[in-house]
Amino acid sequence: MTTDPNCAYCAEGALVDAFGIKICELPASKLYLFKEQSHKGRVIVASKYHVSEMIELSDADRHAFMDDVNHVAKALHKAFAPKKVNYGAYGDTGHHLHFHLVPKYEGEFEFGGVFEMNPKRVTLEPAEYDALIAAIKAAL
Repeated sequence: MTTDPNCAYCAEGALVDAFGIKICELPASKLYLFKEQSHKGRVIVASKYHVSEMIELSDADRHAFMDDVNHVAKALHKAFAPKKVNYGAYGDTGHHLHFHLVPKYEGEFEFGGVFEMNPKRVTLEPAEYDALIAAIKAAL
């Protein structure tokens, strides 16, 4: 497996700590809680492989990654009952395949539109992050 020591998802530690908290590892990915929680339960599903796009994965690895994304989406619906989950796959600068799974709730500031990458509206206390992580783990 190729890794990049300058990549937050490969190196973990301080690079990923700047924006996320590792929840767990899944068969084909690593799951992180996004620290900015304007959308309760927002997470990132990052491939265990350092690839820029899905086309760089084998069919089996791509299916396994998307199975993880689907599994996490189901867990978010079970844990938080959002009206919708938005999926964002960017990586213009990061070049490591990852999806943002963003629960959307009716009446929320962005409901009906595209989610803002980092609105910097809601950060939590450590115990609140722990509670979200526990709810997600219980639903996985």
